[in-house]
Amino acid sequence: MIREPAELQIDDDGRVSLPLGLLAEAGLDAGGRILAFSDGDGRIVLQREADAFKALLQEGTL
Repeated sequence: MIREPAELQIDDDGRVSLPLGLLAEAGLDAGGRILAFSDGDGRIVLQREADAFKALLQEGTL
């Protein structure tokens, strides 16, 4: 897997824009639905909504 880092900035409203290349690398499409949750220690996880629900049903966790 190619990991291309992107330096991002949080705006005054707490928003972050993700580059399309980063989304594509992660298999996410513009307009797609995702869940976001904190994984502690400065880490935020973004996951496709469908994948998160699937994991929740199969494994009982996100």
